[in-house]
Amino acid sequence: MDKIELELKTWLLNLDLTGNGLWVTESFLIIFVALLIDFFQKKIVKHLTHKFKQTKNPWDDAVIGAICKPISAFIWLWGISIAAYVVFDSNNIQTGEFITRVRELGTILILTWFILRLISRFEQNIIEIKKRKIKKYDVTTVQAIAKLLRISALITGALIVLQELGVSVSGVLAFGGIGGIAIGFAAKDLLSNFFGGLIIYLDRPFKVGDWIRSPDRKIEGTVEVIGWRLTKIRTFDKRPLYVPNSFFTSIAVENPSRMSHRRIYETIGIRYDDGSKLQNIISDTQNMLKEHPEIDISQTLIVNFNSFAPSSLDFFVYTFTKTTDWVKYHEVKQDVLFKIMEIVESNNAEIAFPTSTVHLANNPLNEVSEFNQ
Repeated sequence: MDKIELELKTWLLNLDLTGNGLWVTESFLIIFVALLIDFFQKKIVKHLTHKFKQTKNPWDDAVIGAICKPISAFIWLWGISIAAYVVFDSNNIQTGEFITRVRELGTILILTWFILRLISRFEQNIIEIKKRKIKKYDVTTVQAIAKLLRISALITGALIVLQELGVSVSGVLAFGGIGGIAIGFAAKDLLSNFFGGLIIYLDRPFKVGDWIRSPDRKIEGTVEVIGWRLTKIRTFDKRPLYVPNSFFTSIAVENPSRMSHRRIYETIGIRYDDGSKLQNIISDTQNMLKEHPEIDISQTLIVNFNSFAPSSLDFFVYTFTKTTDWVKYHEVKQDVLFKIMEIVESNNAEIAFPTSTVHLANNPLNEVSEFNQ
């Protein structure tokens, strides 16, 4: 690049420009050339973006989308640095090494920026593919890997910048080992939340989109974000709930989203007067459940007379639906209960409700004699 600078400067000096303000014209032309290069690269990038959108491959879109702004920043960095070099050199200001250092540091930062944008674009594409159900990706794992890659890129970029500034990287790493102990004591809660998030990513008791609840704490809702410090849960009344990750290492978490079936467990009571019809009702209910398209007969299916209740003869229904969807489950359960009502009515019986029966003696009341004092 120094050769390019020298040739550009020689070309500018050979122009038929006179006067002590030649450096103004030179710097203006350099900025103008940078403007033209940036203009044409934007046109090229816009054309490539339109062309890549017509393809089915989403990764070329991610690359071109990530590179558009960093490449503009790179062009202006070099244009301004060359113009600044011309200005300072023409005025006998010895800052060439400083400008070169700034340009190198800027290049490193722009490259790090491009890598971070590329990681984010890839993450968004993979999540979008998951939403379209083209391929099955675990969103939680994708987000975890993207965060690790971003942290790695930032740390690598920071170490390269420190090395360019003349700081000993080995010394920084050694100091980091010693300072890490002090930081660990000072920020133990932060670190416990960080490692709690890491354990969630490794053990995967839940992922983004799962419905979870904890019997130990009043935690229930849908997981929206699993961060390094907090997990965001949206409760069923649409309130956000932010739970520190360290909590999940010490509490029991139930994940209903991973259930294989949903259970129907209901007790139905009929009148004592219809006791002779109970056996037929139980048999018809069993046959109805076995023929129901939404009941999984490979699972436990029980319909049995259960108890002599105070106001009814109770039998219970214990079975499992094929669906795990909350809304559809209630539709299936409703249909089953309606069918049980029809079975009871078809057997000329009635479902019981709490009643009290008073039995009166048939013999007349005895007369009460007066008690004379």
